[in-house]
Formats: sequence, structure tokens, C-alpha cells
Amino acid sequence: MRHRILLSTVLVCALASCVDPTSAPLDPAAAAFAKRDAPPTVQVLVTGLPSAFGSALGPGGALFVTEGVGDRIWRVDPETGAVTLFASGLPSAADGGVMDVAFIGRTAYALVSFVTPEAGGDGIDGIYRVDGPNSFTLVADIGAFNRANPPETEFFVSTGVLVAIEPFRGGFLVTDGHLNRVLHVTRDGEISVFRAFDNIVPTGLAVRGNDVYMAEAGPVPHLPADGKVVAFGPQSATVSEVAAGIRLAVDVEFGRGHTLFALSQGFWAGAFEGAPAEPGTGALVQVNGDGTLTTVVDGLDRPISMEIIGNTAYVVTLTGEVWQIDNLTGPPFGKGHQ
Repeated sequence: MRHRILLSTVLVCALASCVDPTSAPLDPAAAAFAKRDAPPTVQVLVTGLPSAFGSALGPGGALFVTEGVGDRIWRVDPETGAVTLFASGLPSAADGGVMDVAFIGRTAYALVSFVTPEAGGDGIDGIYRVDGPNSFTLVADIGAFNRANPPETEFFVSTGVLVAIEPFRGGFLVTDGHLNRVLHVTRDGEISVFRAFDNIVPTGLAVRGNDVYMAEAGPVPHLPADGKVVAFGPQSATVSEVAAGIRLAVDVEFGRGHTLFALSQGFWAGAFEGAPAEPGTGALVQVNGDGTLTTVVDGLDRPISMEIIGNTAYVVTLTGEVWQIDNLTGPPFGKGHQ
């Protein structure tokens, strides 16, 4: 079931060395750039969240984490790991809920998916403005838009499966891993198809200027070559491949010096369509300028999203943990370079 590709490889997934062994080796320039003053360090910052899925940086430099299957958003202090409840009471269902969160200024917007009658719930899939700890306003009914505007690719959940939300030009971009497209949504609720794809399972997003960078998990059987980072713009006629060989790519973010990183869920078990990746097979990789990949940390267990502050990555896992990975890059953007 293709929607489970998102809700299990993305809800129940796991990660390990995610770099395809057939990837080209680093050239000398890339290898020199990858040198660090010290190796990356990894520690658990948060444990015990009921579940976790999407993430964003918000007011005060805090990390905000959504529950995925659930109705809550949590605030995490990246310095101490202290967790407080930011919002609760958003629509949820047995297999769906708050998938991601984004901020415009100090206002939070929650992306809710898989809560409609098609998914066994009684809610509305879309974007909700967070007006208070228990108060929300539906900004955009994406489920209704998807029903009225089906894609050309095969599907069976007419409302789609929404994965990630990213601020863009005063509004938002939203990936749909089931209907295989990126939507543009204004803060007034106007929805349009920003980019449509074949069956590539779009997941995480990052924006730099007018350029959109997107992770692709790839269709079953999730071959390494199908796990990619691609880039495109509002007016671009084509989609550019930035890097391939990232097993079950689920997120992409920029670090210092516009260094690009991707998050992998790892090796797919292949027991059935939509089965998760093998536990402990995920990785965080650096995407080099020539399209090659450098593994920063492997053996990650079921990561699903990440944020980067300075030279530190915060990786959210499906098991309700946040991992802190320090010393991501070497000179000139690593230790000692603020």
C-alpha cells in the first residue's frame, strides 16, 4: 500500500550506512573540505516522547517536534533538552495526525494528514494556524483540494499523504508522498500544484532563496539509486538531480556555508510494500558539490527529520528521541568558525 511508504518508512522507519557503495569516491577537493578538527560527536538529547515525526526551528531558537500519530507539538530546548508541551488538540486518527510544523515569524502552522474518513478518521487534512496552546484555525483544506484535483500518477487515497511543510515566499510548500507532488499554499488558503512528479515519493524540503531542495525516498523496492536530493525553482522547466544513492532519503537541510546534508532511513527490509527500513541502518550524510556523499554519522535508529543550528544537527527519530550531532563540517565552516 503506497501510502504506507510514507507512514511506515516515514513513521516506522530506521537507518544505517545510507550511502550507496557504488557512489563515486570523493575527489581530493571534496575530501579536503570534509576534514574536521575532530570527528562528529553524537549524544541523545531527548527521550520518551510518545512519538515524533516532523520538526522546525521556532521562536527563541527552540526546536519544535510533532507527534506524527497524535495531536501534539512539543518544544525542545536545544541547549538543555528540556521538553514542554507547545500545542495539543489538533486533529488526529489511528494512523495520522500532526506530520510537521513551520513558522512564519512567531506564528506556528501545523501540517495535519491522514485524519479524514478515507483514512478512518473524521478530521480535515491540511494546514492549521496555531492560535494558542489548544486553539487552531484551519487555513487550507488540502484534502478537499486533492479530491478535486487528482494527479496523473496511480493513487488510492484521494486526500493524499502530506509529509513536510516549508515556508516559501510568504506561504508554504507541502510535499505529498502518496500523490507525488509539491503544493504551494498561501496563508489565505489558496492551493495550487507547484510541481508534479512520477512515483518518486517526495519527503523533506529545504529552501535557499528561490531554489527548492527536496528529498526523494523512491518507490518500492527503494533502490539506493532512487533515494535522491533534487532541486528546482518556481520557473524552472526541469528538476536537477543534486545527489543519488541516499537510501530512503527523508529529509534535507543546509548547514554552515550552504553545506547540504541529507537524512537516510537506511536499508529496506522488503517484507511487504510499505515495510520500514531495517532498524539502526540510517545515516546523516553530507552532499558534496560534485554530487558525491560523505557519511557524517551512520547507525542511526529510525530518524525521520532534522534541523541544523550552527554546526550541530538535531535528528528526530520515530521512537520519540532527539539526537544531537556536533561538529558537522570542517574548516572553513566547522569548529571555531561562527
